[in-house]
Amino acid sequence: MSLKSVVSLFVVTASLIIPVFAGAAAKDDIAARIAPIGELCMAGDECAAAAVEVASGPRSGEDVYSSKCIACHGSGAAGAPKLGDAGDWSARLGKGTDTLYTNAIAGFQGMPAKGLCFDCSDDEIKAAVDYMVSNSQ
Repeated sequence: MSLKSVVSLFVVTASLIIPVFAGAAAKDDIAARIAPIGELCMAGDECAAAAVEVASGPRSGEDVYSSKCIACHGSGAAGAPKLGDAGDWSARLGKGTDTLYTNAIAGFQGMPAKGLCFDCSDDEIKAAVDYMVSNSQ
């Protein structure tokens, strides 16, 4: 067999085999691109038994302040008294702690009820008020 025949046979064989492998790879790429991005999980299915997060107990006033209250009371947004600014808190403290608690829980002027911390208990809101007051006198 001549060298020209061997090369020709190799080229013909390669031209028949390469598209087979390339076609399989292209099919895999297409399947990956059109695959669903999530799964549907209905009540009663095994996948619907997600772990339930259980609170380990009431959060401290500092924790509530740091995660929720700081958004407004850190900058004074919407007229909120700033943590550490005794001047901002003096008129409010003159009305009494019970009034502060009531306004923090029910909302007052620019402050929505519970400062939008709907997963906070009333006691946690009171603890946050106590934290802010004690750090602002």
